Amino acid sequence: MKKFRWAYIGSGNIAYSTARSILKGDHEITAVYSRTYKKAVAFAEKVGAKAYETFDELLSEGNFDGVYICTPHTSHVEYAVSVLKAHFPVLCEKPVGVSVKDVELLIETARENNTYFAEAMWTWFSDTALTVKKWVQSGEIGQVKKVEIHHCFPGMSMKADSRVRDPMTAGGALLDIGIYPITYCYNIFGYPDKIRCEGTIEQGIDTKEKVILTYGSLDCELYMSLYYPKEKCVIKGSKGSVRLPGVFHAAPMAVLMKKIPVKLGLGKTTYLNEFDRCVQEIRNGKTESEYIPFEATLSTMKIMDECRKQMGLIYPFEK
Repeated sequence: MKKFRWAYIGSGNIAYSTARSILKGDHEITAVYSRTYKKAVAFAEKVGAKAYETFDELLSEGNFDGVYICTPHTSHVEYAVSVLKAHFPVLCEKPVGVSVKDVELLIETARENNTYFAEAMWTWFSDTALTVKKWVQSGEIGQVKKVEIHHCFPGMSMKADSRVRDPMTAGGALLDIGIYPITYCYNIFGYPDKIRCEGTIEQGIDTKEKVILTYGSLDCELYMSLYYPKEKCVIKGSKGSVRLPGVFHAAPMAVLMKKIPVKLGLGKTTYLNEFDRCVQEIRNGKTESEYIPFEATLSTMKIMDECRKQMGLIYPFEK
């Protein structure tokens, strides 16, 4: 089978990270566009692709099988809608937009054009996360009593004009890193009965939050911050608990602890694994991912919209 040909929209750090991983497999990158042509050329030379000066030129030439979008959050919708209307499959970095309105437009466009669209949330293409979901939902640890997740990194130490700190690119903790624990809870427990969020807004962005998602008598406590590094994910039940060592959303292993011997859940959480499964779905004729269905992407954004509402977080371009 021929290698799957990708067009990359964006040539930043995530572009280089994904490229290093997927080029080890049955993928190739044949086309690259970036707002800065010089950066597109530099990236294209490293991956053996052709750089394009304009997005329209890349799209019209169509020298690819699918498109991976890895630009700042605020430009995802514009590029994705154009690609979907041209009937090319899209894998778009998380979050796919900055509001429910954005996500609804993307889903509507994908359906109208009968074209594959998926959020690039590598966690849910991973066997490790899928195993944790199975353990919890099948009752392996009994009734869930407590969920605590911390996902923090020192983003405020980055340059002031970096994507993470820039209000004009929807920077901040919630959309950049908070999406991981929120999506993790949603995929295991569904949409919460109640959402509570307390956060801090500085320099036009949210720098830290405590989010509580309530499911009946269960409170899932989620913490995210741009001030310090901390990773923790524990799901405690009446019969045992699940722990994810290291960076929880990318963990290659999950540990189920009960009175009986410890059980391990192993699985690759890599970009290659994500892209492989995405391509398999595309080649099987799917237009919606089974790993990240539209409802999951939409529901996660609804939760984040509510968090923003409770914090009073409005980006400059929304005013």
